[in-house]
Amino acid sequence: MINFDLNRSQLTAVILITSIFAIAFFSALSGQFNTDQLIAACLILSTLVLLATSVIPEHLSALIFMAAAMLLAIAPADVVFSGFTSTACWLIFSGLIIGIAINETGLAKRIANIFTGRLDRSYGSLIGGIVLLSILLGFLMPSSIGRAVLVIPIAMAMGTHCGFKEGSNGQIGVALAAAFGCHVPTFAILPANVPNMVLIGTAETMHNWTPMYAEYLLLHFPVLGLIKALLIIGAIMWLFPDTPTRSSKVVHSEPVSKQEYKLMGIMVVTLGFWLTDSFHHISAAWIGLAAVCILLMPKIGVVNQQSFQNKFNISSLIFVVGILGLGALINHSGIGESVGEQLNTWLPLSKDHPLLSYLSLSLTAFTTGMVATLPGVPAILTPFAEQMSDKSGFALEAVLMTQVLGFSTILFPFQSAPLMVGMQLAGVPLRHAAKLCFVITPLTILLLFPLDYLWWRLLGWL
Repeated sequence: MINFDLNRSQLTAVILITSIFAIAFFSALSGQFNTDQLIAACLILSTLVLLATSVIPEHLSALIFMAAAMLLAIAPADVVFSGFTSTACWLIFSGLIIGIAINETGLAKRIANIFTGRLDRSYGSLIGGIVLLSILLGFLMPSSIGRAVLVIPIAMAMGTHCGFKEGSNGQIGVALAAAFGCHVPTFAILPANVPNMVLIGTAETMHNWTPMYAEYLLLHFPVLGLIKALLIIGAIMWLFPDTPTRSSKVVHSEPVSKQEYKLMGIMVVTLGFWLTDSFHHISAAWIGLAAVCILLMPKIGVVNQQSFQNKFNISSLIFVVGILGLGALINHSGIGESVGEQLNTWLPLSKDHPLLSYLSLSLTAFTTGMVATLPGVPAILTPFAEQMSDKSGFALEAVLMTQVLGFSTILFPFQSAPLMVGMQLAGVPLRHAAKLCFVITPLTILLLFPLDYLWWRLLGWL
């Protein structure tokens, strides 16, 4: 006999999904969108509810989304399953295999032992050190997913060395420090994240303007990089307090094995190609995939077939592919563009009130990111930049740069594929990342947005 008793999360999901369909088809909104858009909006929002409430596993929510989108015929297969053809998908695939290899060879434990002795003096130094290392890597590696792939296995090994058990505050804090450190502050570094690159491409194509590396760094890094990093460190220590255990026994390092040397050689070559992608123009995803082929090769690689079959987390891949498909459906259905146009109409832009205009533009980018995910922000808002510039009195370049404040402020983890991948690689539930986002986001809007406004005025951008 089927048990229909619902817990609080399940009941919340049922009420929210029912409300979504009722509002979509029986309110004034139904006249603003066609039937396909309404169905797409209901499916998208219902999927987000399932992810937010965690009533079913995340990969199952993604599979349900893709199956429903195809059964309802609201988008072609190349849109719904576009996640499988995206470079992000194969970066994730490569990252999962590299993570297995780093742990399998013992390299993660060795590196963790080296750093832990310097960072385990206090919880603050551990969390701060991981965030700082992640940011520094942002200057070297252009892929936030690639950075997460390298940092997270090492960080998790450091947490284990400090005595943090699975599910403990310390383990969660270490995972969040690595995942957020690799991604959020590095929005202030020009080539370090996908939305940055989308902004550069759309600005150059539509407005014939490309920001220089140094001016972008000066404009964004002091506040959105350094101060936001401090905010992340403080929030993690407050939400997930713990105390590392310093081991009194001397750790005798074993000689470096042949497998470790082999993995280090492969990773050095891979990193070399990643760091020089501006010269050879080969995507980081295909470089990572080539490295994985070598790592899996019998007698040559370091990951055997049994480890691959037992340790490869296919659910993580399906989950992220589904989210990428969800973002593609938002753009294909025209929902993202419609929201962008409405926001531009409603914005209280005025040449006489620069602070109000600045906050309106920044919050518009932030709101658009919640609907269209982070890479969708520049794709949707850049076409309207000239109109916004005329209404606000700001230079076109300043209007475009306000998008960075928006897409670097994450309210829900699903907005950011690198953040989700990081949590999946760490094996930590997504709800902990959501908890941290819910603390950092209001603080960012209330404190960092106004501080950034003063910094921009000091630099003469406003």
